[in-house]
Amino acid sequence: MQIFLDDRLVPEQDAVVSVFDHGFLYGDGIYETMRAYNGRVFMLGQHIERLGRSAALIRMHIPEPQTIRDAVYAAVEANGLKSAYIRVTISRGKGAIGLDPSLCPRPTFIVIAEEFRGYPDTFYEHGVSLIIAATRRNLIEALNPKIKSLNFLNNILAKMEAKERGAYEAIMLNAQGYIAEGTVCNIFFVKEGVLRTPAVEVGVLEGITRELVVTLAKKEGITVNEGRYLPEDIFSASEVFFTNTTSEIMPVSQIEDVNYPVGEMTRKLHALYKEYVRGSLEP
Repeated sequence: MQIFLDDRLVPEQDAVVSVFDHGFLYGDGIYETMRAYNGRVFMLGQHIERLGRSAALIRMHIPEPQTIRDAVYAAVEANGLKSAYIRVTISRGKGAIGLDPSLCPRPTFIVIAEEFRGYPDTFYEHGVSLIIAATRRNLIEALNPKIKSLNFLNNILAKMEAKERGAYEAIMLNAQGYIAEGTVCNIFFVKEGVLRTPAVEVGVLEGITRELVVTLAKKEGITVNEGRYLPEDIFSASEVFFTNTTSEIMPVSQIEDVNYPVGEMTRKLHALYKEYVRGSLEP
């Protein structure tokens, strides 16, 4: 595998960073994940824009958008990929031990592109199970979710809860007890014919897939509410799904001891999503 490291492609075994890199020492950095379909990276511009926003919020200088775009495609093409999972990671870089960002003269820039490993068809046919995690989402005032950060321990603790309880994913609540998001996804549910998802101000990452699903739903005439929801709201839902770049729209069959069908709206939105992807790949 070829990895894009800083300013060039290198073999995987040579793609190493310093033990003094502040991304390793402190989780000081940002990232984006993307998918390529038929060799073309889906919504690359939006991902680069969000990466720039994350960088600005942590006062980090990163490569220019065109440089990032070129590096992404260089990694995809060097590995001969058509269907690909791509991760762009930018850390504060190598520096002396200490929290001061000025200790790092330049960031570390990495692009990994590997063959996309799809999810089992049964996940989309029957859905996956979720729990409500005891681990709460970070306060917005402590770590703004607009920063897609390398510091993921909060989410990892919730993911551990899900695994220990035999569930696929965990829903995290905010400090006030409202539904925020999953460990790596945005949550949607259908109640009384209305598509509902936690509002950004609850403390969620503004997912690119989330935004697209909301847009597609509204174009289809589906009422969408972005609000503050308690667990009992989702327990009384008729359908539940979550979204992210890799899984697109993933149906949920169970949350705690409540079961849900893979409903008509979930299937319809996933079909519209697939259609949008196909359309975006046309010359």
